[in-house]
Amino acid sequence: MRNRLAIVVVAAVLVLAGCGAKDTASTDAGPGDTEVATGGRLFKTADQETAKLGSDAQPGAFPRTVKHALGETNLEKKPERIVVLDSGELDDVLALGITPVGMATTAGQAGVPSYLADKAQGIKTVGGISELNLEAIAALKPDLILGSKLRANDLYDQLSAIAPTVMSIRPGFPWKENFLLVADSVGEEDKATGILNDYQKRADEVKAKVQGSPTISLVRFRPGEIRLYGNLSFIGVIRKDIGLPRPKVQDVPDLAVEVSQENISQAAGDWLFYSSYGKPETTAENTVVNGNLWKALPAVKNGQVARVDDEVWFLGLGPLGAMDVLTDLEKLLAAKG
Repeated sequence: MRNRLAIVVVAAVLVLAGCGAKDTASTDAGPGDTEVATGGRLFKTADQETAKLGSDAQPGAFPRTVKHALGETNLEKKPERIVVLDSGELDDVLALGITPVGMATTAGQAGVPSYLADKAQGIKTVGGISELNLEAIAALKPDLILGSKLRANDLYDQLSAIAPTVMSIRPGFPWKENFLLVADSVGEEDKATGILNDYQKRADEVKAKVQGSPTISLVRFRPGEIRLYGNLSFIGVIRKDIGLPRPKVQDVPDLAVEVSQENISQAAGDWLFYSSYGKPETTAENTVVNGNLWKALPAVKNGQVARVDDEVWFLGLGPLGAMDVLTDLEKLLAAKG
């Protein structure tokens, strides 16, 4: 029996759901299909509850109080020195034209992810996403810290003692709402809406170029495990936005489904995209992709398989990464449409 890595539903969300926000979502839309009723938005959000986090301040106006996954944070003025605790928050602030003073890094990453290298240089590192260096963060004298409850719940009080801290529920899903929360924290709500509208237009363009409805299989090799990514993931949301179906085993309301090397046949789909978190030699990637079970997959036999950039497809977690994924999908899918 496969082991699902289910999304953790945070009880605090139910409390925050009653809090006010600048925009409201239709009450009859389900997760993954939430229509935003106001604000001139073309895009859809993926989670109603998370979409209600934020502030009631007028766009760009300070002071403001931002409601987030771990409470409320008061911001007296527009932040100028920001520390980000994960790749999603890094992508978010860079998309808004803001270069943070500090960032946490992920496995195999020594600095800014390669796809963001042209947008940011000289950002100080403050430890890994699971091993934050509080002294390094404090030394940067930030006036805002951006992270998530999933990553840094136990450190929230210590982080808040350093600087005002805003936490999403978790990174990656729902990435659009997380981006809007970041934008709300820095007073760039209107700019964020425009960026997400541009993303949706691009997603529609890619959708129009794909012939038929090929199923998309997403495989990620991690140290000690193999994941087939589901609907409640960064890449799962992008896949939905261009209207491409999933193989049945992956069409689940979870972050991912874990499979063994012996059950890699569950990765079968018309197209197969894969990557490794960190260095491939630390995962089962080389063993699996050189094995007979992998070679027997229909997508592999048909030449419809591609190794993709993990930093973008699985760690981008923001609008810049999402746009790069759309570019990749356009090239790969349209070429064999």
